[in-house]
Amino acid sequence: MFRILITILFLLTVGCKKESLTILSGSENESLKPLLEEFGRTHGASIELKTMGSVDIMRRLQNDSLSEYDAIWPAASMWLALGDAHKRVSQSKSIMTSPVVFGIKKSLAQKLGFVGRDVTVAEILAAVQRGDLRFTMTSATQSNSGAMAYLGFLSAFAENPQTLSQEQLQDTVLLNRMTALLSGINRSSGSSGWLKELFLKGDYDAMVNYESLIIETNHVRIGRGEEPLYIVYPRDGLSISDSPLGSLTQDEKKRELFNELQEWLLSTPIQKRIAAQGRRTGLGASASTEFMSSVDTAWGISANRILAPVPLPAAAQILEALNLYQTRLRKPSLTVFCLDFSGSMEGTGSAQLKEAMNLLLDAQRSKEHLIQPGYRDITVIIPFSNELQPYKIVEGNSDSAMAELNRFVESLEPSGGTDIYSPAIQALSIIESYSETEYIPAVVLMTDGESNTGANQDALRLALGKVNRDIPIFSISFGDASQDQLDEIATMSRAAVFKGQDDLVGAFRKVKGYN
Repeated sequence: MFRILITILFLLTVGCKKESLTILSGSENESLKPLLEEFGRTHGASIELKTMGSVDIMRRLQNDSLSEYDAIWPAASMWLALGDAHKRVSQSKSIMTSPVVFGIKKSLAQKLGFVGRDVTVAEILAAVQRGDLRFTMTSATQSNSGAMAYLGFLSAFAENPQTLSQEQLQDTVLLNRMTALLSGINRSSGSSGWLKELFLKGDYDAMVNYESLIIETNHVRIGRGEEPLYIVYPRDGLSISDSPLGSLTQDEKKRELFNELQEWLLSTPIQKRIAAQGRRTGLGASASTEFMSSVDTAWGISANRILAPVPLPAAAQILEALNLYQTRLRKPSLTVFCLDFSGSMEGTGSAQLKEAMNLLLDAQRSKEHLIQPGYRDITVIIPFSNELQPYKIVEGNSDSAMAELNRFVESLEPSGGTDIYSPAIQALSIIESYSETEYIPAVVLMTDGESNTGANQDALRLALGKVNRDIPIFSISFGDASQDQLDEIATMSRAAVFKGQDDLVGAFRKVKGYN
């Protein structure tokens, strides 16, 4: 009798088990989670969205089995073309589209003369060179919106060829114009969604991002009584992301569920609901009635505007362009790494920390992940415990200088207590000695413990106030790091905390995308 009951319970459990799909996705799809949850409820399934930067999605496709994912949903087909060498992705279909645009505070857009007419990339460059326009933008080597915008700008400066050539990517005039345009960036990030949240928290004039995220931003700003962003579609440098959803699974039941999800998302009723959230649907990135109902035409959006995207270069030229961005063209970064070598780091902790830093300081490894330092970058390393240790500064990216810095990190040994605030304060002081407009600054604090001696939060808050500059203090936590302390540091400096407990090297690679 007991065995029969066990068998019945087992059969009931199996019969009630939900089928599930885990989707590897770009961050811009976060706002569609309620739709996916609705599908899950109505189909008795579990749909989970795991977000990752576009370059990481490409690299995972190139190098990993991706066995933990059943489907993939990057921002653009470009990343599937570049990454899917093993032909793992099948049944890929575009779910929606969104152009990558400039969102500029309406009053500034009027002052610049950008309202009510087409604007060229050259005019945007001129505004940057006059000092009239500064903007936030994601990293072209970590995020799709940054990459698409950057490739569009390159195409405009090359006078819109059918495709960018290797020769054009070596043209000094073109590269100098690109460098000048990117000098207008005042904050960067590795995520389009995070950039939107940063913009809403700070006082910035403009943002390069997906049209859909600019629309989301405007709804929040208007709800707070703030002026909206005016959307500028670069006439000769516009890129459009096509949001392809493809299958990775070989499991028959999961594939059936994937087909149902994809068909549901592409059905007319759901497409209308997606459009009502500020996403374009249908052929030609058209502005449907439902899409126009979600926006205000005073934001620069017109139902009659024909969006003409630039053609994307061949794969080899895309990769060359991304390497150029990282090493030569982007606004240089000024990064201060505060490395915890307190006693609790003894053994595994210090080994992981050295391995993470090696990812940046080893020329070949950093290039593989597109996080290699540029020739104008400044890298500072401050080791700390309960007291500050001598720090090192390297200007540029010569292999010999990076190797020497790597040897310096390798020589460090753990001892003493933990004071995370004093190195952060020293980092602010170092950054303050450099030009405010020439670099994108950041502090990266890597710690495994709780600050238990020395300075405190109030001292750091006071130091940030005295510097009076937009300097994010990012943290990478591992071991038993105090999440409360790190969250407070991130809040006061408009930054973020990256958890490295399971993958310290991965967290380090991610944080570098924000600088």
